[in-house]
Amino acid sequence: MSDDSDHTLDTYLQHAAMAPLDQDTGTAPVPLPSMRASTIRFRSLDALDQTARRKAAGSREQTYGRAGMATHRALEDIFCEIEHGSHAFLAPSGMAAITLALLSLLGSGDTVLVADCAYAPVRRLDQGVLSRMGIAVQYSRADAASLEQSLTPETRVLYVESPGSLLLEMLDMPMLADFARKHNLILVTDNTWGTGGLYYPLDLGVDVSVIAGTKYVAGHSDLMLGAVVLNDRALADRIDETHYAMGYAISADDVWLAIRGARTMPLRLRQSAAGGLQVAQWLAGQPAVKQVYHPAFPEDAGHALWQRDCHGSNGLLSIALDCDVKAARRFVDALTLFGIGFSWGGFESLVQLVNPGMLEPHGYWQGQQGRQLVRLYVGLESPDDLIADLRQALQALD
Repeated sequence: MSDDSDHTLDTYLQHAAMAPLDQDTGTAPVPLPSMRASTIRFRSLDALDQTARRKAAGSREQTYGRAGMATHRALEDIFCEIEHGSHAFLAPSGMAAITLALLSLLGSGDTVLVADCAYAPVRRLDQGVLSRMGIAVQYSRADAASLEQSLTPETRVLYVESPGSLLLEMLDMPMLADFARKHNLILVTDNTWGTGGLYYPLDLGVDVSVIAGTKYVAGHSDLMLGAVVLNDRALADRIDETHYAMGYAISADDVWLAIRGARTMPLRLRQSAAGGLQVAQWLAGQPAVKQVYHPAFPEDAGHALWQRDCHGSNGLLSIALDCDVKAARRFVDALTLFGIGFSWGGFESLVQLVNPGMLEPHGYWQGQQGRQLVRLYVGLESPDDLIADLRQALQALD
């Protein structure tokens, strides 16, 4: 593909990671093959030394299979393109990417300030790993006044997620970037929701973007993948060192599948987003649904931030039901087109009944106590069929 910057993301993804033409025959397969290797051979010690020098200068050289092959480099390039970054590091899952970013940027005695809307397993990382390593975690609402009160002299990183994982809470990312710069903090965000051209946090002042490629990039609910993307070379060197030292290795076949998924991502995103908004609008008119959480929905509290900062939406939304947990369980069990599962971003619609304990730390949930939160992911099915399914399931609340 040419380097024409006028190409849209849709066009870029159709031409990225193509196999190069053979110089002798002038032919090539369309997709870059899955290159699987543990060992790299060198023609001579001089060739090995030259490769090492290029790698030390920042070039992404093939030296050992654990560091990735050409297939891995192609997916790294795709992540850089869709995040507007210059450095990308692959990880075995989205949670592994979060772990990689935090362990690269924090050390014993440091504190990380975490927005209370962040992905719930970050708290498990805190309790099971970071605390054992002498890294403190402080949770806060993601507004300037609350963050200011939570700062300590040891705070080094501000970690956020926008929109938040369960309630789709939009954060004011430019404000957070200004806050981080003012206090000399590294701003890291989980951009899994916005990956694929929906949201460009690096353009809004974020230092490090973390993505679960398991979701929309892979797109078919059949692989685990994560990525860390950034522009700052000094921070990239720190992440590179930790990435290699921790032994993160990604299956070349999973990488190949993610590249294949990325080609159709824009189409899947648009269809999922349109269906999600249609479902959200219908749900908002149902008596049992007391609130719809979906930033593209005009009545959502974060809609103005979404309009200002985002370039699209997807099919993820949550609803607050005015019922007890038994009735909510009947509603979920009555659904036939929504599979019960924790992930999203695939072709199939999903539903999750959120444990009330997971919502207690979320300041955004205040005022909804006693209600039940159901997270819905609208996949690629007909929205009319999904609405019919929701209609019959809501009858189980009675």
